[in-house]
Amino acid sequence: MQNVPVTEATAAPSAPGLSGETAPRPGAVVQTGGTTFTLWAPAAERVELALIADDGSQRNLDLTHAGEFWTGFVPGVGAGQRYGYRVHGPFDPSHGLRFNPSKLLLDPYARAVDGDLDYDSPLIYDSSDGDSAGHVPVGVVVADTDPPPPISKPVHWGETVIYELHTKGFTKLHPDVPEHQRGTYAGLAHPSVINYLTDLGITSVELLPIHHFLTEPPIAARGLPNYWGYNTLGFFAPHAPYSSSGSRGEQVTEFKAMVAAFHAAGIEVILDVVYNHTAEGGFDGPTLSFRGIDNRAYYRLSQGAAMYDVTGTGNSVDTSHPQVRRLVMDSLRYWVEEMGVDGFRFDLAVTLVRNERHEVDIPDHPFLAEVAADPVLGRVKLIAEPWDVGPFGYQVGNFGTPWSEWNGKFRDSVRDVWRNTSDGVKDLAYRLSGSSDLYGDDGRYPYASINFVTAHDGFTLRDLVSYDHKHNEANHEDNRDGTDDNRSWNCGVEGETDDPGVIALRKRQMANLMSTLILSTGVPMITAGDECGRTQHGNNNAYCQDSEISWFDWALPATWSDHLELTKKLLALRAAHPALRQWHYFSGQPVVPGGRKDLSWIAPHGGEMTDADWFNGNLRTIGMFLRGDALRATDAHGNALTDSSFLLALNATAETRNVVVPDASWAPAYELVLDTSNSMVTEVEAGATVPLAPRCLVLLRAL
Repeated sequence: MQNVPVTEATAAPSAPGLSGETAPRPGAVVQTGGTTFTLWAPAAERVELALIADDGSQRNLDLTHAGEFWTGFVPGVGAGQRYGYRVHGPFDPSHGLRFNPSKLLLDPYARAVDGDLDYDSPLIYDSSDGDSAGHVPVGVVVADTDPPPPISKPVHWGETVIYELHTKGFTKLHPDVPEHQRGTYAGLAHPSVINYLTDLGITSVELLPIHHFLTEPPIAARGLPNYWGYNTLGFFAPHAPYSSSGSRGEQVTEFKAMVAAFHAAGIEVILDVVYNHTAEGGFDGPTLSFRGIDNRAYYRLSQGAAMYDVTGTGNSVDTSHPQVRRLVMDSLRYWVEEMGVDGFRFDLAVTLVRNERHEVDIPDHPFLAEVAADPVLGRVKLIAEPWDVGPFGYQVGNFGTPWSEWNGKFRDSVRDVWRNTSDGVKDLAYRLSGSSDLYGDDGRYPYASINFVTAHDGFTLRDLVSYDHKHNEANHEDNRDGTDDNRSWNCGVEGETDDPGVIALRKRQMANLMSTLILSTGVPMITAGDECGRTQHGNNNAYCQDSEISWFDWALPATWSDHLELTKKLLALRAAHPALRQWHYFSGQPVVPGGRKDLSWIAPHGGEMTDADWFNGNLRTIGMFLRGDALRATDAHGNALTDSSFLLALNATAETRNVVVPDASWAPAYELVLDTSNSMVTEVEAGATVPLAPRCLVLLRAL
């Protein structure tokens, strides 16, 4: 290891900043003749820049102290150079001080990461006196390049259909993708993959975490990986193993090319981002970056300097600190301005809005104010997962504008109704009509509700109707991990079966759940593979399964073509009919004088629901009449949109229910558009009594 005089790192030329920056731009900035390196480390006593050669040897340079930053310009250094930092200062873990220059630290602003973590080495922990170089990932200098072209046509929230997928798992088994590109950004950009998504009818892909992440040491000790990626190390760096072309900056280029391919096809790219915790884990976790730079600033600490954990991972990032908040904001703007993404889903977003006392601070947390005021973030989609595991962590409905939220109440209500365990239909009615009880009181619109029945976490749609209990033995945790509150029903048999009656019932239940999701007001989110019967064989917590358990099986679309075609039909209906994707909340009043209500709830007797009906805890049959002759949305010219009127009816009971169609004052007759039981006649007269098959959903269009 060579010690280099301070004179080799000279005063830095002024470096361009990201939007909104008023302080020096942290990170490695390539400029004419060299690179400027800047690190925020206000409590450090000395900071060394370590330049790492291909053979692993290092050249160390002292950076200059400038306020809270340490900086220096290094001539002759450009893109592709690997580097890290050594930060000197007091080592007093009992008071939260974790400085240790023997630990090579990743730049929090590194735009690319190279190298693996050596899980077998004790040198990665700051309790060891040994040098961690060669055992930890390092940063890579990346030069600025042009961002991908924007999407060909912006997707309005009211037209959005989200498809949640895993970058590796979606293409790992794809027969058309070249083998070396399977499981990579380039694999997702393959025309066969994009054609599948456009043919399906989605508008936006939501990628499980692609910020560079690591596997937690205890999981690695079981011989398993962190597959989902909720363990971020680098907030600016695309996950290097998802690159087919290299890890010395090539991952950045490949990611941009993927975004460009999606945009050319009219598909948005939304990132699932994990700013609530990092890969350094709890008090005894590895020292890789933040802990060694300023442990007391980056992390929430409790009395005695223990990590204050509201994420369940061992640490929680402290966004009540202005510079930590700046890191998050800079990262978000970077992914929009430089990498071209169209939105974010914030994992455990409640952690980000806790104050210095660790209390939930909605709506007054400065992070919320900064996001709302930011001109770059104002043009992208923002989705909160509105909970964490800390006190008062469940905040569904409380984030306010400009946020949309994962609607966990939608998931629970729809599951309960179709497994016939709900307390009547009153909660379902809120979910079908956009959850105005959650989002209608703070200036938001129905698309604040991200509706979902399944997600990466939990059963797939097929498993939801095939298993009563989790089967997570492959995770090597004695089946203790994962929730026991699945709200699932196996249709009488646990797991796979050859019984044709059970199979038929399961397919109908899947059709009911998918139909309810797509036809409800709000933004539907489909989990990849649910449209074609993907199964995890009862594993409801496949976070560590980089295997066939989690990968998309591309033989399924042909095997489950009936369910795939149903999903396509539903999404095409939604796209074609604005009455089925309302942008405004229903008022229960006419839109035009003398007209019918915009929304009416129809009881089995054919009239509107009464108070007695709403409070009937045994009622599982309901109709929803959507008036289409005058909508509150307008076209591009400001004219009120009009559409057909629709009657959606569902029967979640195990028996046939005779229901009365509304009289001719509503519509003279209806044609059948959709019937999950395949038993309804194709045309229905007003006032007729018709049998509604057990466990079915029917959509009728008024003639």
